Amino acid sequence: MKLFTTAALSFAMLAGTAMTAQAADFKLTSPDIKEGGTVPLPHVMNAMGCTGGGVSPALSWSGAPEGTKSFALTVYDPDAPTGSGFWHWVVVNIPASTSSIAAGTKPDGIGLPAGSLQTRTDAGAGTGYLGPCPPVGDKPHRYIFSVIALKTDKLDVNADASGAYVGFNIHFAELGRATLTATYGR
Repeated sequence: MKLFTTAALSFAMLAGTAMTAQAADFKLTSPDIKEGGTVPLPHVMNAMGCTGGGVSPALSWSGAPEGTKSFALTVYDPDAPTGSGFWHWVVVNIPASTSSIAAGTKPDGIGLPAGSLQTRTDAGAGTGYLGPCPPVGDKPHRYIFSVIALKTDKLDVNADASGAYVGFNIHFAELGRATLTATYGR
């Protein structure tokens, strides 16, 4: 019995190593936003006292894990003074053949690959990209852009799903994640 347990543990460790190696090759980049940089004004919210362009950035990714059947894309601010962060953009059901999204996607989905679904942000009703707009005087907030490789073709959520609910569904279908983090303050 002990030999079987050790063998099973060794197999699990090797499988985990292989998955980590695949995920290490998974990269997210943007010509508009640089890792560790500041979110440029064209991609900042144009509401709630912010005067940015409100345009979603161009994003591209490579090295998705083997077995990827679709992608999800999220933009999350863990520093928002809400007790639970703030979801700025949530897109699911992006076809596995996709490796980039152009700048300037629209709340109605124009600019996203066919079949993609945007769900609501934490601003309440509505979908689409919401750029950064932290409270005046707060330290600069982190904005984590993530593309998540999923082992399913489609997540069973609708456009009214919250970021937390979508995140719960992503968690159980995730194969790997690539992130890009930038900051913005005012």
